[in-house]
Amino acid sequence: MYISIHPESPQQRNMDQAIAVLETGGVIIYPTDTIYGIGCNINESKAIDRVAKIKGIKAEKASFSFICHDFTQLSQYCKPISNDVFKLMKRLLPGPYTFILEANHKVPKMLKNKKKTIGIRIPDNQIIRDLVEQLGSPILSTSVYDKDELIEYTTDPELIYERYENQVDLMIDGGSGGNIPSTVIDCTKGNFEVIRQGLGILD
Repeated sequence: MYISIHPESPQQRNMDQAIAVLETGGVIIYPTDTIYGIGCNINESKAIDRVAKIKGIKAEKASFSFICHDFTQLSQYCKPISNDVFKLMKRLLPGPYTFILEANHKVPKMLKNKKKTIGIRIPDNQIIRDLVEQLGSPILSTSVYDKDELIEYTTDPELIYERYENQVDLMIDGGSGGNIPSTVIDCTKGNFEVIRQGLGILD
């Protein structure tokens, strides 16, 4: 299924379609403030396995991130964070950043890596944030890559759908995507370490 959702005024009827897919264990492709992502409800283990299969990896060895709606939802899946980390996140989010934090017991077991950490995003994209808010739980997030040796990320929603239509249940066209991923910041060692420089700039 392929649906278009307005990036600034998401149509509720189409949002309801996407939520229904996620609630029944479906896998979707959706826009963010950086590149398009592939994901599912974090509480649907079979859907998580499907996403991992699309990526060609095992779920327990993957480095998936969560997309959260806000800090209240984010705090449900990580251990308490320091004031410095909170201030930094408050300043940068919503935005093109992934924060690596210590996972707590609410993170599904199959998504915990050996380091017991989790990547968390609050993107500056109304479609996916509204979707997560209405779903009531985070969405698993992993990037849509391109097979082209020169182009790492596909930006055209229709081309993305052509490639993945037999592997996912829903493609959300939210306009042209970006081709620069989020900046990844590790906050688990008592300081801030940029482990991938992406679209977001850390002063």
